[in-house]
Amino acid sequence: MEDGGDEGMKGSTGGEGLKRQLTTGQLSMISMGMAIGTGLFLGSGLAVGASGPSVIISYAIGAFIVLLLMGCLAEMTVAHPTSGSFGTIADRYLHPMVGFLVRYSYWIAQVLGIGVEVSAIAVYMKYWFPSVPGIVWIIVFGAVLIYVNLTSVNAFGTFEYWFSMIKVSAIVGFILLGAYVLFGPTGQHHGGMNNLVSDGGFFPFGFKGMWIAVFISLFSFLGTELIAVTAGEAKDPDTAVPKALKATVFRLTVFYVLTMTIMLMIVPWSQAGIEESPFVKVMDYLNIPGASGIMNFIVLTAALSSMNGQLYASSRTMYSLSTERFAPVIFGKLNKKGVPTVALAVSTAGIIVAAVVSALMPGSSYAFMMGISMFGSLFTWLVIFVSHLFFRKRWEKAGGRKLPVKMLGFPYLTLLGGLLLLSLMITAWFTDFKIMLQFGVPWLVFLSLVYLLVKKKNHDVTPANKQHKDAV
Repeated sequence: MEDGGDEGMKGSTGGEGLKRQLTTGQLSMISMGMAIGTGLFLGSGLAVGASGPSVIISYAIGAFIVLLLMGCLAEMTVAHPTSGSFGTIADRYLHPMVGFLVRYSYWIAQVLGIGVEVSAIAVYMKYWFPSVPGIVWIIVFGAVLIYVNLTSVNAFGTFEYWFSMIKVSAIVGFILLGAYVLFGPTGQHHGGMNNLVSDGGFFPFGFKGMWIAVFISLFSFLGTELIAVTAGEAKDPDTAVPKALKATVFRLTVFYVLTMTIMLMIVPWSQAGIEESPFVKVMDYLNIPGASGIMNFIVLTAALSSMNGQLYASSRTMYSLSTERFAPVIFGKLNKKGVPTVALAVSTAGIIVAAVVSALMPGSSYAFMMGISMFGSLFTWLVIFVSHLFFRKRWEKAGGRKLPVKMLGFPYLTLLGGLLLLSLMITAWFTDFKIMLQFGVPWLVFLSLVYLLVKKKNHDVTPANKQHKDAV
């Protein structure tokens, strides 16, 4: 069994293909940028409202699931470093139909995720301009990031690296400031540990509330899988991808658990919400002059960074579908800088959706967009776990090259991750995020019918084309 190499990145147009320009540092920061977005800075308010202080455990469980996911993904991505990533892997080790479903589902998740981020941007801008309609900011910032993504992948990587650096620095600063406030000379003026057990105790909504918050916390971690998508444009995927995945999971776990703990120790959990970022509320609560404005700018940067990464992910996923003959050939065309411009254009649909939803549902657009965007990503995660079960067995049976990184505890930890994720997706039906399944299940049925039609249309695929597919 051979490594897919660069062959999988060739466009159907016969161009020179995507450029391998992304470094390990850029990969790590791109993934961090995707994961550290509105899920932490704004969506955390939903999780706290559902579970109270036990949200700390919720985020720890969510981080554990992601750790298992990244272990499986790292192993498979090193074997197949292509722009198709987990879609290509599902195609090869499960069934072509599964590969089709997962790539289109991941694409729609990123497209709708763009709408989530841009909806959050509209919320953040109200801090400074409360009278300006949110749709104005959706259009303005959407246009700016589309322009950024039209540049070379190296420029995109540089932009994302520094945007992510701002977020990481801000979180570190928040942790240090919070620790000083809680344990320094002014600590006695704030609730501290008492805030974690007062007002209903650590589990004010019981185990049910904590478990529901695990589901919400997963939204905060969505995007870590982007490293696998960027592998097709990484300079040295065998080394860069495993390093970036490990660093990302460790940093995210520390950042999320610590920041949530400090936030809840300073501000009573009952004051959390999504009218503004809980982090901004902390700054208001501490009454530090100008600090809340600075924090609002940082969370705005976080949303822009995540949106930027999602535009990248969605365009590359559509590009992959085109090279596999499951999308029009035109989506596989690259400009002189190696950017799939037509795929990028169609992937901006989320901005339009967000603008419409913001106009129709100005008070609840963020929660609605978050709900419908989650299905595609969580379905993708589930397929990654299932794919890994088949991948490892077939790889070892075929005597493939030794993998630089291997998932520990196979197959038990792979099964555990998949079962935990599946149970959380089922949990959504009994929560306010029921919209996820109401949207997701019909979406899969629709895609399945489309696949059968496309397969019938492409029934004359030659053995040479089939051999090309197997190569990637």
